[in-house]
This record gives sequence, structure tokens and C-alpha cells, in this order.
Amino acid sequence: MKLSTCERGLTTRLIYISGGRRTRLLSLAMLSAFMPGFALACACGCGVFDVGTAAMILTHPGGMLYLEDDYQDQDQNWVGSHAAPAANNTDKEIETHFGGIGFDYNFNRDWGVSVKLPYWFRTFRTDIGVPGAPDVQTYRHDALGDRRVLGTYTGFSPDMSTGLSVGMKLPTGDWTYPNFDRDTSIGTGTTDLLLGGYHLGTVSVENHLKWFVEALFQRAFDSRGGYRPGNETDAAAGLLYDGFQLANNNRLTALLQVIGSDRRHDSGVNADPPNSGYHRLLLSPGLEADVGKWKFYGDAEFRVYHYANAAPSVAMEGTQGQLVAPVLLKFIVSYSF
Repeated sequence: MKLSTCERGLTTRLIYISGGRRTRLLSLAMLSAFMPGFALACACGCGVFDVGTAAMILTHPGGMLYLEDDYQDQDQNWVGSHAAPAANNTDKEIETHFGGIGFDYNFNRDWGVSVKLPYWFRTFRTDIGVPGAPDVQTYRHDALGDRRVLGTYTGFSPDMSTGLSVGMKLPTGDWTYPNFDRDTSIGTGTTDLLLGGYHLGTVSVENHLKWFVEALFQRAFDSRGGYRPGNETDAAAGLLYDGFQLANNNRLTALLQVIGSDRRHDSGVNADPPNSGYHRLLLSPGLEADVGKWKFYGDAEFRVYHYANAAPSVAMEGTQGQLVAPVLLKFIVSYSF
């Protein structure tokens, strides 16, 4: 049975990801240096959920505990920059809730740490039949994902508006579920390097207008069971306005960001290199409400451009294309202390 490259390549954010914090590349200069790829821990491109959300970033000593739920339903077959017949891809749908709990803590104005423990719920529909006799089966699986740990340096400026992170993605996620191929599994089985950075700037103090950039790079150190995920780079840039006042001195922030992803081909005997790897651009409006020490954040990430690598023909690989989602959703609840 041949499953798809999670997306078959899809699904991450620029300045603060999922309630998690400065886990990203430091500057666009560094981003270009590592361009072969940023990756988060998933062949379906879940790294896109780890950039953006600038309003959630910690800019003071102390901690933040957060819960996150990201969602995407990959049900469109994509070849190159356009839709392709669903019949060409043996995979029909990958629907995933990327849940997780995270903890960010700044020990002082210079150093901080970020830990994230994900838990995913995935439904996978694929055709295990033969030509002329389709047999579409549905598999559901939920399991612990790959844990991420990063250290962050924020001592570049007194206001902690710039940060540089380095860390690892650990092979704690399940990659052995028999009904998922390696590129669809919840865990990759590999230990990965993470490099990240962000910067938050001010356009106008009086008008409460700010700007931000953020990036995250991931590269696997090794392969596991004949599979090595492709390097992935996710980056975001945007504007945010925090001038909306709510009752009792609470605040509402609106943001608009552009998110880009570059994922390279997977490799190994249990990978599907021709049908893996992609480039994409997303446009994402979002809102964040600050209620005391609580923050509630949500956004929708709409596909503007997507290029999916694909096999030259169905005859050569038995399947052609990658599953993509037209929109990705993100929701975070955090508590600062």
C-alpha cells in the first residue's frame, strides 16, 4: 500500500509560533543561508503552524503555558501549481488536528527556553485496491508527536524584540502505525536540528501599529527505518494593530501576515521522493484577545500559491501528486505568569 506524503506535501508561521516562542531563525539573512529547508517534524508540512502569531511572543522575563489546536483537511490532489485528477493519487484525504501543550520561559532578558509536546489526531483515506477495482479504506490514529526543545537568546536589545533560537526535535512521535506510510506517520522517527529567529518592530507608537518577521528551519540529523524527511523552511512577515480596547483594560489585536514554506524531497527506501516536497505561499488574517494574563488567538491561513512536486506520470510511480488543503486553521489559548 502506498500512502501519500502527508499533504502529499502541505501544511506553519513567522514571528511566534503557536504560543511557542522565539523558536525561529533570526533574520532573513540566516534564512537564506539555510534555504534548503526549514522543517518542523512532519512530512505534511505542519511546520507552517510554528511561524506567525507575532502577538503571542514573550517580551519580558517570566513564563507562558499554552494549549494549541491546528487543523487542516488535505483533500485536493495537486501536481505542480495546479489541481490534478483525484484518480491519479491513491491517497484521497488526510485530515489532522495538530494538538499540543507548550511551555515558554524567559529566565531573564537574555535567555529563555521553549518546550512543546504535541498530540495529533489523524484520519487517512487511501485506495488499496488495484486498477479497475478501487478499494478506499479509512484509518484513524491518534498518538504523541515529536517533542521539541529550544533555547533562545533575546539579549540583542533591551526590549527583547529580537531573538535567536537553536534546539532539537526529538523522535518521540509514533512512526510505526501499520496503516500509515512513513510520510504520513505522526512521528518521523528522526532527530532534527531546529534553528529559528524573529524580530518585532514598531511602525507607529501612537497608532499602535507594529511589524514582524520570523522564520524556522528544520533538518534531520539521520534517517530511521529507511526514511528521512526533507528539510523544510517556514517563514512569515506581517503587520499587527493592538489599538482596540476591550472592557476592564483588556485588548484586541488584529494581524495580517504572509507565510511561505519550502520543503525539499524526502529520501530513503520507504520514502516517495518524486511525490514529496513543495513550495507555497499563504495569506493569514488573525485576531488575539488579551484578557488579564490570558490570551486567545486564532487565524485562518489561505492558500495563495502552491507548487507540489509530483511523479512524471501515474504509470511510473503508481500514484501522482500530493494532497493539499485550501485553508489551515490555528487556535491558541495561553496563560502568562
